[in-house]
Amino acid sequence: MSSLRVGLTGGIGAGKSEVSRRLESYGAVVIDADLLARQVVAPGTPGLAQVVEAFGEGVLGPDGSLDRERLGEIVFADASLRGKLNAIIHPLVGARMRELEEAAAGSAIVVHDIPLLAENHLADGFDEIVVVDVPPRVQAERLVKERGMTPEQAGARMRAQASRQERLAVATIVVDNSGSLAELDREIGDLWAELRRRAKRLAGNGGDGAAG
Repeated sequence: MSSLRVGLTGGIGAGKSEVSRRLESYGAVVIDADLLARQVVAPGTPGLAQVVEAFGEGVLGPDGSLDRERLGEIVFADASLRGKLNAIIHPLVGARMRELEEAAAGSAIVVHDIPLLAENHLADGFDEIVVVDVPPRVQAERLVKERGMTPEQAGARMRAQASRQERLAVATIVVDNSGSLAELDREIGDLWAELRRRAKRLAGNGGDGAAG
């Protein structure tokens, strides 16, 4: 049976990880791009060696691991440096994702949790795109309240990502997470039922459903 490949994304503060956790509890195989991005630059990896070669020893912490905050400050302000970092990280993450997906072969629903799916134009690689959506005002409030950012920091982080419109433009399914967690639970129950229907339909088509 062919897997239904689902791309899951949402802006910072939208609550994508809450959705991801719930889908996993229903039985989805979740492949977390952020987690993999950390693993491919763990101490001793070729990925970390490439990052140090590109950005210098200053991006290492005292224990020899990557100082993600320091690196983040360097690339956050400069699109060309962000591109340089992405050129190292993305191929490594992509290769690891493929390995995990092959290991999960036969599972009905594989969810790729990818924060920058819209920004990196990855939508065509999936059968379905689930976008976790909240109004920008709610995003900003959550970043201030839950992550301790100033309103200015929250605004800068949001502006560095795709716009709400750009994310919604690639969605095949939208999850509204502007309400309570109880409301989200109900929505994810409906989402899971819908994904299972689509997975069955894909399997019925001989697994050759069109991506996107």
